[in-house]
Amino acid sequence: MKKRLINNSLNNKLKKIKFILLDIDGVVVPRGTKIEQKGENLKINIKKIPESQIEKIKTLSKKGYVFGINSGRGLYMLQNMFSKILPYLIITYENGSATWYKGKIYQHSNSFDKLYKVRQELEKVKHPNIKGFEPKEFIITVHCKKRVKEIEKIVSKYKELYSIWNDEAYDIGVKGLQTKARGLKEVMKTFKIKKQQILFVGDNYNDRGLGGMAGVIVSADKTRLKGDIYVSMHEKKLPAEQVMDIFLNKLK
Repeated sequence: MKKRLINNSLNNKLKKIKFILLDIDGVVVPRGTKIEQKGENLKINIKKIPESQIEKIKTLSKKGYVFGINSGRGLYMLQNMFSKILPYLIITYENGSATWYKGKIYQHSNSFDKLYKVRQELEKVKHPNIKGFEPKEFIITVHCKKRVKEIEKIVSKYKELYSIWNDEAYDIGVKGLQTKARGLKEVMKTFKIKKQQILFVGDNYNDRGLGGMAGVIVSADKTRLKGDIYVSMHEKKLPAEQVMDIFLNKLK
């Protein structure tokens, strides 16, 4: 990582960064969601971000950096995860469907008509690999132990929908409408943020669309996302904190 930062071109790009945009799983917290659904009962484990990250976000925010979250997770879960630092965050959730900032919600898409019917079909699928439906407002997320062909078959009938398998769940949404890139575009317009001011830290397939929208891309998994900088999610410090340290060191 240090070797890449010596590059003058990359260092010049880092000097222009003002908006640090973070994915969640594999970046801010370890990958994996513990979820169990039995009938009407749903049990889900909500992770908390490390205290060390909280303090570094506060410090960098006071130095003029703005932090954003761009995640497939729902707002309720994200608000719980980041409860101690909500005033410092612009949260875009459910694959670009909406953005929350200081209590105000900017809805970027209305997917109800397109997802209601397929949701009814998916809920009828009985398979031992299905763990449960994660609570979401705008997209559908089905957690599974392994791929379930019946889920893929149902979604494939709806040509306007996408289904992304990320090794633990299916994210199902509307093509071109519910994407992280669309969410970032809306944030840039609303908060007047320029491409060269954005650094994005991601690790998964649904992050690929952001590649051309940020001045610097940091990848925590080079097998799933190309980046200008590569960090490891297997270090003691998670990728988000490794990136925060880059900017903290520049302030010394």
